[in-house]
Amino acid sequence: MADKQFVNNLFDVKGKVALLTGATGALGKAVAIGYGLAGMKVFVTGRSDDKCKNLCEELTAQGIECGYSIGDPAVEEDVIRIVKDAVEKFGEINVLLTAAGYNHAQPIVEQELSEWKKIMDSDVQGTWLFCKYVGEQMIKQGKGGKVILVSSARSKMGMAGYTGYCTAKAGIDLMAQSLACEWTAKYKINVNTINPTVFRSDLTEWMFDPESAVYQNFLKRLPIGRLGEPDDFVGPCIFLASAASDFMTGANVAVEGGYWAN
Repeated sequence: MADKQFVNNLFDVKGKVALLTGATGALGKAVAIGYGLAGMKVFVTGRSDDKCKNLCEELTAQGIECGYSIGDPAVEEDVIRIVKDAVEKFGEINVLLTAAGYNHAQPIVEQELSEWKKIMDSDVQGTWLFCKYVGEQMIKQGKGGKVILVSSARSKMGMAGYTGYCTAKAGIDLMAQSLACEWTAKYKINVNTINPTVFRSDLTEWMFDPESAVYQNFLKRLPIGRLGEPDDFVGPCIFLASAASDFMTGANVAVEGGYWAN
């Protein structure tokens, strides 16, 4: 039977250590700030030293404990070093959120194999590597953990020109489900995905013009009546990092304004 203390603690993430990949992107940054303001210690990573340093300074200015390490998520040596740096900084890792990714939309007959491989490396291989080495650390700690993989609403819906991206995100969904079977009962490590639709960022800002045909077409598929803002991403990520999601694993959590419903 739930009591007041149980309910009050459901979403309490204070003191947890989160490692975030792709942290300098719009969604990764929003979650980094949200996690930090919720009392978590945040370790961020990306490819750019300047961007990671600036983000960490911004977090620190808000009273958030932060560290960073740069590297390519698709390079095994980089991932090993980043995980080691995070553990050296904070002593452990309790939450992994993988927000790093890449897309190059193009018809398959025009796309070079090198572009396909770049999508697979960034989205699938990078996610797999961080799961491997953070998972190894969580198992060694023996305290369980939360793994949150950023997928896409496109993981279950095809789109012209998106053979690489849709395939990669579908792979991430199945990676989470496989790891849930592998880790949750044995090690108390929950693994879920978040599946967003279009969120505002530097790359997607052009899509937010309410007069544009692209914007109007998106609204036809979104029962919520608008596109996503980075802050919309924070609550679900806190939920999946907290005790409130302890009975969830292998789930694909739709954060897409009802896109799958329509």
